[in-house]
Amino acid sequence: MTSTKKDKLIIIIAGLVIGVIAASLVLFGNPKNMGFCIACFLRDTAGGLGLHRAAPVQYIRPEIIGIVLGAMLCAFAKKEFSPRGGSAPMTRFVLAFFAMVGCLMFLGCPFRMILRLAGGDLNALVGFVGFVAGILVGVVFLKNGFSLKRTYKMNTGEGLALPIIEVIIFALLLAAPAFIFFSEEGAGPGAMHANVWISLFAGLVVGALAQRTRLCMVGGIRDVVLFKESRLLLGFAAILVAAFVTNLVLGFVNFGFTEQPVAFNDGLWNFLGLFLVGFACCLLGGCPLRQLVMSGEGNTDSAIVVIGLMVGAAFCHNFGLASSGEGPTAAGKIAVIIGIVVVAVIGAINTARKEA
Repeated sequence: MTSTKKDKLIIIIAGLVIGVIAASLVLFGNPKNMGFCIACFLRDTAGGLGLHRAAPVQYIRPEIIGIVLGAMLCAFAKKEFSPRGGSAPMTRFVLAFFAMVGCLMFLGCPFRMILRLAGGDLNALVGFVGFVAGILVGVVFLKNGFSLKRTYKMNTGEGLALPIIEVIIFALLLAAPAFIFFSEEGAGPGAMHANVWISLFAGLVVGALAQRTRLCMVGGIRDVVLFKESRLLLGFAAILVAAFVTNLVLGFVNFGFTEQPVAFNDGLWNFLGLFLVGFACCLLGGCPLRQLVMSGEGNTDSAIVVIGLMVGAAFCHNFGLASSGEGPTAAGKIAVIIGIVVVAVIGAINTARKEA
């Protein structure tokens, strides 16, 4: 077997395992079509830490902690832990902020988009088209020389900062002091979660597999367009297939546009929400899942992105930008349009600098 075929087989197997885990987490208590959602889980974690006070979405998600730590452990095992950063941190923060605005318009990250499709939510298909369109626009900037400049080698402490913070946050989840918030039972998605240890274990496995395979939805579509390389995309195709089959077995499939869990059926804003996500993440160099994994590898630029995503989530809920099952808000629509404009300006400015 050639190395290329072996790599494709590995990422397909990893995708199948991740798909089964993601769908199974719903059986253990996570919200439907949300066994994993990086955006939603960062939002819940922000709420758990008191960064926003939207009571239905407050819970420190062990899956996020597990992904970072699983990626870190795998990176150390493969001798790939490499602290680095310093590439336009504030620009990355802003891009991440607006990527989260797009995610919370759509009500999910690219990972959840796949899981929504696997549960029969056809609104996610509209979102997928927007996501691809956003990446294609981003690719135009990449082809014309877009760059956030080089990264620099950092000390080990810098690279370990976010993983250490995740360990502290996990300790706070277990200790549950008064200043940590929990959604009350029946109050919303934040109150729906699997057992802490099951969630942490799931995150560790997904983080390790994603690190091993470089799994990235944005990178998969970008690589097909730029290099005709489908390896990364095969991983998400495998997640879709495995999650769909698991959902069928568990009785979680419900095809249609209406009555979908934590979703709405306004096609335009599902499209534009994920358009913004695809556009911003293409310029960032990876989807939210990939950013978490790279932060576990010691990449401080990705750690900044994760912080930007959390601040964006808190801002969306504090200022009424996030959608709900009833649809998008007027403020959220304005924020998405502003986000698209801001990301385009960032793309133009950094492309111009490359040419200068």
